[in-house]
Amino acid sequence: MAGKLKHLAISSENYAALARFYQAAFGLTASPTNRPEGAVSLSDGYLGMNFNIRRVGAWGRLDHYGFEIDSIEELEDRLRDAYPRVQLLKRLSIRPFAGFTMHDPAGNYFDLSVPSMENRRDVYAEAGAEHPRYVHHLTLRAMEPELLCGFYRHVFDLEERPKQAGDPNHYLFDGRITLVITPWQIGDYTGGNVEAPGPDHIGFAVESLEKFEADVEHIKLRNPRLHPMQLGYGPEGESRLRLFQSCHLGERHLADPDGVLIDVVRA
Repeated sequence: MAGKLKHLAISSENYAALARFYQAAFGLTASPTNRPEGAVSLSDGYLGMNFNIRRVGAWGRLDHYGFEIDSIEELEDRLRDAYPRVQLLKRLSIRPFAGFTMHDPAGNYFDLSVPSMENRRDVYAEAGAEHPRYVHHLTLRAMEPELLCGFYRHVFDLEERPKQAGDPNHYLFDGRITLVITPWQIGDYTGGNVEAPGPDHIGFAVESLEKFEADVEHIKLRNPRLHPMQLGYGPEGESRLRLFQSCHLGERHLADPDGVLIDVVRA
């Protein structure tokens, strides 16, 4: 049962403007069945990104991700003996991205969708032509990266890719997108603000780094509200930037207007 990473979600008080940044910078296209009163749905032709309004009591952040799978029953069989504490939650039928939500052994939660879902629409159902700029990887920070690596390999049949000697990360490939699982240690945040384990950053592939950087400059000149947040500002910012730059896949580093971290790599 090969699972595919097909969904990412960001929660933000400024979700509509934030979605405009990703449209302008990465050429993501809007779903024709968008629900702008509560969310904006964009796609790179393969994966769908949802920009959700930040709810009361919730964090504004890179929030969760989603897998497309063939069968809920087969997934439940895999969980039953190996991961009895992992549970599934059936979602409301009004949610087009998730028939179920579940979690991994570290508590990272994610959506599940199957092709037979009657309420599938938006980005899961409307994948089209591939874009020259697209989601390349998603990075999770984990206290027990080996545990999570085994979970995603076993449950979703993700392929663990080779890595260089001494690299502490795990690279799991679904045929298109790489899930990077990297160690989380509180000591990594010496000199900066401590952040919890969980989704850390998104990686995008672009056709040209120079063209992408020129486009970002153009966006900043045309609309200051879509200006990426500054990285490396002050001693704490420098400390966090160094940690961010430890991702071996990224070639350029920036933060969106809400502070979500983005790696950029040549396609």
